Amino acid sequence: MCGIVGYIGHQGATAILMDGLRTLEYRGYDSAGIAVVPGDGTLCLTRASGKLSNLQGKANLNDATPLG
Repeated sequence: MCGIVGYIGHQGATAILMDGLRTLEYRGYDSAGIAVVPGDGTLCLTRASGKLSNLQGKANLNDATPLG
């Protein structure tokens, strides 16, 4: 089972996505991730296993892994 949260806009996406994932946390997922496209157009991925708090500690665009 999975839950997907999306956001398109000009505000900081990381905080918005984390809030959305927090609303799904009760489902007991064993991992979570965020993919964002910053101003330079690269796709950056941050993921963590375990509780959402593990992802929260890593959810910084500077720590994201560029893809592509």
